[in-house]
Amino acid sequence: MPREIMEGRECDDDDENVVGWQKMKMRERSRHEWKKMWEIAGPTILASVSEFSIGFVTCAFVGHLEDLELAAVSLVQNVIEGFVYGFMLGMGSALETISGQAVGAGRYNMLGIYLQRSFIVTGCTALCLTPAYIFASPLLKLIHQNNEISELAGKYSVMIIPQLFAYAINFPIQKFLQSQSKVWVLTMISVSALAFHALLNWILITKLNQGLVGAAIAGNVSWWLMVSAQIIYVTSGWFPVAWTGFSSLAFKSLASFVKLSLASAIMLCLELWNYTTIILMVGWLTNPKIAVDAISICTNLQLWTLMIALGFNASIRCQLVSQLLSQAQKHVHCLLLCF
Repeated sequence: MPREIMEGRECDDDDENVVGWQKMKMRERSRHEWKKMWEIAGPTILASVSEFSIGFVTCAFVGHLEDLELAAVSLVQNVIEGFVYGFMLGMGSALETISGQAVGAGRYNMLGIYLQRSFIVTGCTALCLTPAYIFASPLLKLIHQNNEISELAGKYSVMIIPQLFAYAINFPIQKFLQSQSKVWVLTMISVSALAFHALLNWILITKLNQGLVGAAIAGNVSWWLMVSAQIIYVTSGWFPVAWTGFSSLAFKSLASFVKLSLASAIMLCLELWNYTTIILMVGWLTNPKIAVDAISICTNLQLWTLMIALGFNASIRCQLVSQLLSQAQKHVHCLLLCF
């Protein structure tokens, strides 16, 4: 056989071996990235579902009261809180992008400053959204909801204002921890808060017959216990590089931070407002109590699944941003394949 033909076949065999090795290496990388992704996504999803389930548990216990009470709580959770929760989560999501960039660039010392900056933005947002809770009753009547339900919903919404300011702390801390892949402690705190919330609801509503007042107290206490545990975890020395104490640098570049936060908030709110619109349309029926009760249960189940998607999405975004800015750009395409 001519020497040229033999050399050509040897080159073809070498090319096939190289391609086969590259494919095997790609599979190994993809498998590694898939495992790494779920190490973050799994706990993040569990934490998101647990936090959302606090409101779900409240509805479950209030459902043992009258139809009017359940309709009022459902209206507050799906209209007032649904709007506020989505907006606050979106305002806190700006920290997710910026923290991911800081981690990718190795600037861990900036994470605490970004966290404080996010606290300022979400805290001011909570203050601006407080009138929605205070004037919930006239606002609901303005959009032609049932008067009886609107009156009771207005009273309940005022009682749960402390939860609004808990959101302002919870969402930034979530993003701070997710950007550093420190999610298991966050998950344990959220699951523990959910279990405590169920117990507290059982005591206040079922045993002590406190009605909506008991439901509001249980929600406020559970949310603030969860947030307090998160604050202790962040500030107690577990993050010596990322958290170095309060700094005046947090008040700088707030305008650009707000712009990024607003874009995230509006985008997320548009997704959640679909469910709000359904509840409002059901409230226009002749006898809306039972209809609102039924549709709110279905909506909560749908939002439950949405929390799974949001938790998964958050873990993917954190990894993508950090890897794009680090020396691991070559792994990004594997991560995209996993996604």
